Amino acid sequence: MKKAPPKQTVKEAAVGYLSRRDHAEKELRQKLKNRGYSTEEVAEAIAYCQDYNWLDDARYAGMMLRSGIAKGWGSLRIRQEMKLKGVHDTIIRQTLDACEHDWYTQARDIARRKFGEGSADTPKEKARRFRFLQYRGFDFDQIQYALGNDEAF
Repeated sequence: MKKAPPKQTVKEAAVGYLSRRDHAEKELRQKLKNRGYSTEEVAEAIAYCQDYNWLDDARYAGMMLRSGIAKGWGSLRIRQEMKLKGVHDTIIRQTLDACEHDWYTQARDIARRKFGEGSADTPKEKARRFRFLQYRGFDFDQIQYALGNDEAF
């Protein structure tokens, strides 16, 4: 059974999506295809939105970076979320390289907010804290700094 043709033009649908929030090009392309528009129509709408600067992966990556920092995520988690949304590796690298955020301080602040000032007493508790920060997207050195110990895990 064939899907009924959409009632909106592809450009109207694309602008509608972009008026609600920014999207990555790949994400918008997939949404439009899922609504039943042809590949040619989708490509035309994407080009139209890019011409008017309504669709910009670099701007979207910057927004995701600020949002991830506000959520308490580390650079690894932010990078992963950008990849999932379809942002190109080059744009991700440029965005993160241009960022002057102190990831070590962020990791320490997140750890203090979650666990308080006290240190972990048992190896099990140390591992729990380590896993929490790892899930948040901080690398090994940042986690070591945040937990205030130089012991290997």
